[in-house]
Amino acid sequence: MAAIRLGDVAPNFTAESTEGTINFHDWLGDSWGILFSHPADYTPVCTTELGTVAKYKAEFDKRHVKIVALSVDGIDSHHGWISDINETQGTTVNFPIIADEDRKVSELYDMIHPNADSKLTVRSVFVIGADKKVKLTITYPASTGRNFDELLRVIDSLQLTAYHKVATPANWNNGDDCVVVPSVATEDIPSIFPKGFKEVKPYLRMTPQPNLN
Repeated sequence: MAAIRLGDVAPNFTAESTEGTINFHDWLGDSWGILFSHPADYTPVCTTELGTVAKYKAEFDKRHVKIVALSVDGIDSHHGWISDINETQGTTVNFPIIADEDRKVSELYDMIHPNADSKLTVRSVFVIGADKKVKLTITYPASTGRNFDELLRVIDSLQLTAYHKVATPANWNNGDDCVVVPSVATEDIPSIFPKGFKEVKPYLRMTPQPNLN
């Protein structure tokens, strides 16, 4: 199975989930999406992750991002695990978890890395745009929990840079200054970015974030 690369159309699939049958592309509609995998149900790190995502769902909703998780265990196991997540993490799981017992989706998205584990998925993350194309992939080992603040930060950057001729510098957060992309000529910057700009070097021009009032 070839790795999924940035800009590829996210492979479509139909699978059972804790919220019913999902056809992935239909389920996404015109939203952005995050598909993220978990090595197995009833595992400690995954329990904290899913609880965190439930608590962050309003932040993803504000960004028009739908969330779906995946584990290679079955629906009954998922529902039992959700009870544990709600109890231990003080939240209510409010997004679907795909049951991938036949590993069809895991293999489609290259989530099983045999040199790490021949049966369980790694912690894969796929951020998918409204155009159904893959915008970001991150792969963590099973031992390391994800940073969902970072995923929100990255989505802010992806959505900003999709619609404005800017890039975001190191450690950028929503509201910080942005880099004017090299394809914009310096003489054209004032008409495109009326808030002004600072030329640090001819190739490094900074401007206030353009989508903020």
